[in-house]
Amino acid sequence: MRKHLDAFARLMGDYGLSEIYSKGVEQARAFFFIAIMPDVALPSVYQVEDRSIPGPGGEIPIRIFRPNAQKDLAVLMWFHGGGWVLGNVDGCELNCRKLANEAGCVVVAVDYRLAPETTFPGAIDDCSTATAWVASSAVELGIDPRRIAVGGDSAGGNLAACVAYRAREQGPRLAFQLLVYPVIDADFDRPSYLDNGQGYVLTRNAMRWYWDCYVPDLSQRRNPSVSPIHATDLSGLAAALVITAEYDPLRDEGEAYGAALHSAGVPAETRRYNGMIHGFFNMITDQPVDEIQAALRDAAASLKKAFNI
Repeated sequence: MRKHLDAFARLMGDYGLSEIYSKGVEQARAFFFIAIMPDVALPSVYQVEDRSIPGPGGEIPIRIFRPNAQKDLAVLMWFHGGGWVLGNVDGCELNCRKLANEAGCVVVAVDYRLAPETTFPGAIDDCSTATAWVASSAVELGIDPRRIAVGGDSAGGNLAACVAYRAREQGPRLAFQLLVYPVIDADFDRPSYLDNGQGYVLTRNAMRWYWDCYVPDLSQRRNPSVSPIHATDLSGLAAALVITAEYDPLRDEGEAYGAALHSAGVPAETRRYNGMIHGFFNMITDQPVDEIQAALRDAAASLKKAFNI
């Protein structure tokens, strides 16, 4: 992790950035793009297909990862991270390929609209629309509509939680939610924000900026549709695995959400990976890192259990 932190700090310096947002949205996106995994670093997968589907704000690009030629496979909808402002399906290739192979399920990555051009609830609308489309297109896609999970990392974890919250009332019925160090609440004063808000890649100031871009209306930030931890009733939601990292500003809110789900009777498990920082789940390292490998195994095992594989 220290090697990664040092390399990140050097790269920020090379680009003249004091914070990811210090030169504006476009420069932040350009910087984020350089971290995309080169093709040679990506594991092979049986099939990758790019498509576009109708959405509330125009066509939504999706990328479908298939682990094998079998029919009626379970499916994981994957929503990428990037603070609702950065990223695309190219940036989540590693996660999608690994999860497809390890869990033996189809993975569908969604290129939802980004803020600040599209504010809340645009990204959630796109992700919910894509999830409903996959469920209704099960025969064409060769997937089992009874075995659909949602997942994502960071802001994508927020979107997965929000899609699951919406799906309880609107459908489709979901089998699972995989929340990888999710954004759950716009509370920047939790202990993990104060302890880890500087020096561990994701900063407290950056999270304020992301929220300002995505939900500029402060009165909306406690809306359960964007911060489901504020819902009065979480019962009936899909089972969940919440993954957190020890040195992550988002650690405490993720763990609080896992506890809230459990208290509401949802089969929810929270696992903290010690020594890890935000972004570790999709990190490429020179040598294998036990906690990174364990997180992938745990995520895949939880998906298999939910899918009865």
